Amino acid sequence: MATPEFILELRKSIGHAPLFLPSVTAVVFDERGRVLLNQRSDDRRWSLLAGVLEPGEQPAAGAIREVWEETAVDIVCERVVAVEALELRTLQNGDQVHWFETVLACRAVGGEARVNDDESLDVRWFEPDALPQLNERQTRYLRQAGDASAATSFLS
Repeated sequence: MATPEFILELRKSIGHAPLFLPSVTAVVFDERGRVLLNQRSDDRRWSLLAGVLEPGEQPAAGAIREVWEETAVDIVCERVVAVEALELRTLQNGDQVHWFETVLACRAVGGEARVNDDESLDVRWFEPDALPQLNERQTRYLRQAGDASAATSFLS
């Protein structure tokens, strides 16, 4: 996974110490109601599309950028699904991160799904009843995004 330059610069000063980073997760549906997932190259698991926001980047703009970079699919963001501070996570390289995650329900409007960078091994559309295993948090996000009447969730 390519680490953004601004994070590499911060890590020169703080080493592996906990870093609070804004991230975005896009739950992308197509016109048939299928969901777009990628198989991550770091852990080989299937996942919703996600990434770190660049300094000053708005969450919707970050979701549009991340989905394009990883899948070559154009999207529009339709609503906020969840806003959550995640538990401290230690990455493979020892860096500690607290992700502050904004989850957006999105709709595909163009492009053709394919592996578009080195962050994914595979990219595919899945029927909601034929998904590969996702973690509990992402399963919750997908369920909430698929329910247009669901309120935005905030953990407390």
